[in-house]
Amino acid sequence: MKKITKEDIKSDIRERNVNFIRLQFTDILGTVKNVEIPVSQIDKALDNKMMFDGSSIEGFVRIEESDMYLVPDLDTWTVFQWDTGTGSVARLICDVHRSDGTPFEGDPRSNLKRLLKEMEDLGFTHFNIGPEPEFFLFKLGADGEPSLELNDYGGYFDLAPTDLGENCRRDIVLELESLGFEIEASHHENAPGQHEIDFKYADAIRACDNIQTFKLVVKTIARKHGLHATFMPKPLFGVAGSGMHCNMSLFKGGKNVFENPEGEEGLSEEAFQFMAGLLRHAHGFTAITNPTVNSYKRLVPGYEAPVYVAWSGTNRSPLIRIPTSRGLSTRIEVRSVDPSANPYLAMAVLLGAGLEGVRRSMEPPESVDENIYEMSLRERRSMGIEDLPASLKEALDQLEKDEVIKRALGNHIYKNFMDTKEAEWNMFRTAVHPWEREQYMKMY
Repeated sequence: MKKITKEDIKSDIRERNVNFIRLQFTDILGTVKNVEIPVSQIDKALDNKMMFDGSSIEGFVRIEESDMYLVPDLDTWTVFQWDTGTGSVARLICDVHRSDGTPFEGDPRSNLKRLLKEMEDLGFTHFNIGPEPEFFLFKLGADGEPSLELNDYGGYFDLAPTDLGENCRRDIVLELESLGFEIEASHHENAPGQHEIDFKYADAIRACDNIQTFKLVVKTIARKHGLHATFMPKPLFGVAGSGMHCNMSLFKGGKNVFENPEGEEGLSEEAFQFMAGLLRHAHGFTAITNPTVNSYKRLVPGYEAPVYVAWSGTNRSPLIRIPTSRGLSTRIEVRSVDPSANPYLAMAVLLGAGLEGVRRSMEPPESVDENIYEMSLRERRSMGIEDLPASLKEALDQLEKDEVIKRALGNHIYKNFMDTKEAEWNMFRTAVHPWEREQYMKMY
């Protein structure tokens, strides 16, 4: 891919009537933040001189050390297609640096780069990610706020008129393609109002950038159709939730390290070691890959979401599946991740867990090719199949005990993530919910 230069950006600004530029970054919770500048400030931005107050961002720094710099990644230069009425708007995704010019250890994007450097030290060159984010579309109310009224009642792979989200989905695809995405598939998902758009894999940093851009585009285009798009894992009871399956592979140059035509399942020794690391640390990384109270309403039996720590090449009930494609497409699919996860943190802990498996030459357990949902507790225990955490509290407790995952996050991110999520759990735990009043108000 051709590298974008400062001169390319300035030329694009002139030719495409760009008046404003969003300097975007991601906080610890995965929320996209941005500082918008007029085009007159582009030289300052390209020279890494744009400063902001880091103490105002959740989980960043204290007020006495608040001055931080936004360092743009020029290759993320994008001009959005939607009309603002005041010219075009462009964006640059940035890393966050301290005032002394060093990468900020609390910046999720910079932290992922640290893990990728560890990967390179082991002799690998690329960590490729193919994400599959799902989302729901709800109608907007008269007040412009999201309602709980679905836009359609279609099912898996349904067509219009049953799938009334089709036009919205097509416009999302067109917008994504105009931004350089290579869209591989677009379809209605299992639940009413649920959709999936798959785009081509990329190296880890670019894949995470793409996820954040994807969410922004989906929400923006949905609103133009009078709809609200949500990546909440389980917005409705009794139907499937939204996942973000992550397909992963390690490369050395142009060679997929996970492939071995002579090996079991067509996988290499490194692939099995990487998978063993993922399975060993699944309990520890779940708080990061499934970071909300609501995430654990999705991770229940009966809705195709994984609940059990196991792997298979043939069925979809375990945590890890090995898709049938081989060659350059040989990959490991982790099925527990949901789209509320901060992608930079999720990929950092998955990579950290997998690399630990490679370093220690771990061996995974035997594959489980039967439907685990139909097994009894005794059968699962006899096969050594453990459950994933059933609540955010359980996941946080497991994270606290996992030194490998904590190291993948770094001390700053780990501490601030734990503080924020323990507060979230306590708010949920002490709130009185409608279900409780329905059950107990008249009974007692």
